[in-house]
Amino acid sequence: MPVFQLVDQMVFPDPNQANEDGLLAIGGDLSTERLLTAYKAGVFPWFNEGEQILWWSPNPRFVLFPNELTVSKSLKKEIRKKNFKITYNTAFEQVIDYCANIKRKDQQGTWITAAMREAYINLHKQGHAISVEAWRGDQLVGGLYGMSIGKMYFGESMFSLMSNASKVAFVQLVKKLKEERFRLIDCQVYTEHLESFGARMIPREKFLNQLMINEREREVEEGK
Repeated sequence: MPVFQLVDQMVFPDPNQANEDGLLAIGGDLSTERLLTAYKAGVFPWFNEGEQILWWSPNPRFVLFPNELTVSKSLKKEIRKKNFKITYNTAFEQVIDYCANIKRKDQQGTWITAAMREAYINLHKQGHAISVEAWRGDQLVGGLYGMSIGKMYFGESMFSLMSNASKVAFVQLVKKLKEERFRLIDCQVYTEHLESFGARMIPREKFLNQLMINEREREVEEGK
């Protein structure tokens, strides 16, 4: 499959035309309009500093359905201790900075470039990007951020400075999304960590169908 070069128009090729690695297109920009168009189409940006913007639509897609959340006995015990205070959207910039700078096993550098940081802060200011924070006292010790569109949440990154901090934040988020009847959480690509919470692979076709239903319902709710 060819990799498409994006132009000024705010459209993406059919995600089913991505290559076997999931790469669909290159170029474009990180404007709010283009990013929202991308997520609604089942596409997300992922690239390193100094590279052209790369847009992905992997097959299969790694997702978590909120009603399939799995929490280990040890984590349930940790949650009951109430060692962390969980908040939403109180420290978005701090969360994304920690996500960008935290050292990760088998990973050099970060894909959260300066341009990505600015783009998602703009999305947050417009109510599209959501952060979840875990606090120990007045110290931010864990958290995550992602995109919320209609009844779908698109996870981007998480960090933890203290054992279980981001796990507790994630569980509380999933429970909140379940209460609000969210369809699914897009985890994008496989990680053993999220698999332990019940995330699983689904065919891209099924993921795109969920997106289509979500968009129709969102438009009805907004009276479009």
